Amino acid sequence: MANTPKALFRGAATTTVGTVLYTTPASTTTVVTNIVVANTAASAGTYTIALAGVTMCPTVTIPAYAVVTLDMRQVLATTQTITGGASSASINFHISGMESA
Repeated sequence: MANTPKALFRGAATTTVGTVLYTTPASTTTVVTNIVVANTAASAGTYTIALAGVTMCPTVTIPAYAVVTLDMRQVLATTQTITGGASSASINFHISGMESA
């Protein structure tokens, strides 16, 4: 079984909270290792992130020009997703992990 480090998602959040950011490919297991949330705006915002349908960060406030780092080891089985969204597109998600096929 090969383990491949991977950027699972990099980019601006949408204002739709349930947006699919990543889906585990067929015949693959993914371990989410880090989530970084960055607010590039001059005002506070909120973000929500869920793994496999379980909300981990429910409408969390992030201050202006702030960065939040979540260090974790969470397993996603085949076809499970990471979903998220924010109050503004000035909030960015950077999600890293490891795929095993």
